[in-house]
Amino acid sequence: MKNKFVQFPTKEQIPANAKLEVLEKKVYLCNGILKRWEGESSPIYSAIFVEEKGKENRAYLGCAPLLDKIAALEVLDAAEKSYAKGQGVWATATVKTRCEALSKFAKRMKEKREELTKWLVWEIGKSWTDSEKEVDRTILYITDTIEALKNLDRESSRLKREEGIYAQIRRGPLGVVLCMGPYNYPLNETFATLIPALIMGNSIILKPAKHGILLLHPLLEAFRDCFPPGVVNIIYGHGKDTVMPILETGRVDVFAFIGGSKTANMLKKAHPRPNRLRSVMGLEAKNPAIILPDCDLENTVNEVLMGTLSFNGQRCTALKIIYVHKNISAKFLTLLTEKVANAKKGMPWEDGVMITPLPETDKNEYLTALIKDAELYGAKVINEHGGKIQHSFFYPAVLFPVNESMRIYHEEQFGPVIPVLEFDDISEPIAYMVDSPYGQQVSIFGNNTTEISGLIDHLVNQVCRVNVNSQCQRGPDVYPFNGRKDSAEGTLSVTDALRVFSIRTMVAAKDNELNRKIFETILDGRLSNFLSTDYIL
Repeated sequence: MKNKFVQFPTKEQIPANAKLEVLEKKVYLCNGILKRWEGESSPIYSAIFVEEKGKENRAYLGCAPLLDKIAALEVLDAAEKSYAKGQGVWATATVKTRCEALSKFAKRMKEKREELTKWLVWEIGKSWTDSEKEVDRTILYITDTIEALKNLDRESSRLKREEGIYAQIRRGPLGVVLCMGPYNYPLNETFATLIPALIMGNSIILKPAKHGILLLHPLLEAFRDCFPPGVVNIIYGHGKDTVMPILETGRVDVFAFIGGSKTANMLKKAHPRPNRLRSVMGLEAKNPAIILPDCDLENTVNEVLMGTLSFNGQRCTALKIIYVHKNISAKFLTLLTEKVANAKKGMPWEDGVMITPLPETDKNEYLTALIKDAELYGAKVINEHGGKIQHSFFYPAVLFPVNESMRIYHEEQFGPVIPVLEFDDISEPIAYMVDSPYGQQVSIFGNNTTEISGLIDHLVNQVCRVNVNSQCQRGPDVYPFNGRKDSAEGTLSVTDALRVFSIRTMVAAKDNELNRKIFETILDGRLSNFLSTDYIL
């Protein structure tokens, strides 16, 4: 092939520590049992091409079950039975019991660190370093969630007395939770809803992302062993055959979804009782960078490079459109295109690699269509090789000048295309954000304190995070992660997520001799898991 930008490996060139065995174990987790699926299965291919006998093809990784409606409803039955309308073993377990179970699971997960890293590398093309970080961050998220629940329980471990009424207020589970995560962070963002929902006493149905399906297989036994039967159930297959039938029953209490708003809206409509369905959504965004004329250009370009091209721009928090003041646009674009050219491109296991193959088979076609549309309205790819394709590899493209007639101005590209616009008046990027259907984050780059403070006051009511001289990002996980408009529903952070997947419940009684005696007897005898002043260390 002419103009090769990356060298796809032969089998012999794959490093020994990165080699992965084909996985064709067609099982799914239902009611505490790893059930073998005898029906159809779906072949799973890698983002990475491998050369064999002079031909380069996507590496075959294995297969996953294509469950049908009957199997999906069986899984729903298992989750519903385990929750038992709030009477189940897990739903009524003490906070201490749940924390111990999650600690046990985190320990089992640590034992699978290397295997999980390999699956991230091969299934979605994420660099080895970033894949390790995703696994480690997820384990840390579990331990942080455990500590956050302990703190919450300590605050709830005493009785309150107001206006002659004694009360103890705690948080209780909501019921059956359907969790669906994204392919770009199939472990971390999936677990960002799964773990808090689980530790609060809910029963879970988890459907892995479209890329990252085999990733969860190393954890199936840990899920089975660490939690009561039916508390965690994992399904595979097409959404129309599994997710839709489950939602159509109306027996799902919480829908946790991270992905696109179009899919989210379609699935939510399937639930016959939307007033009974609590939704927790992390959806798409079109996060802008606003680059002021007095910015530190070197730092700004470095942050923009990472913000636009980390994991090939496949992040909801990525910078998706760049507004640069016309006084410095030429310098900015020159430095940006230089850094794009110098960003290392290659296989995920290569040291220092930044640009890697893309997992979605139709992504190159979509990105090319965005570029061609922009070119029709006057934009050009200004960096050498920008937009060139080699199998699953897409060479990053810097588009300039972009305007509102172009699709790239409005659509979330979710890939390595960087649209850049000039502005003269700061009202232009502000107007863009005010009119945008999205409202997650923005990055401001500059040094003028007065101008930055004014921008902050304008933009905090348009997005939920304003980043100053730094790229948009999710972490640290203790900070709230949410969005306005079409970008999110609900707030996810270590502590916020505990509240999202639970509801405040209390036991109350008038302050009189009889009730005081009843409360004292229950508390002294530790007769209730809920009405208790026990303190978890």
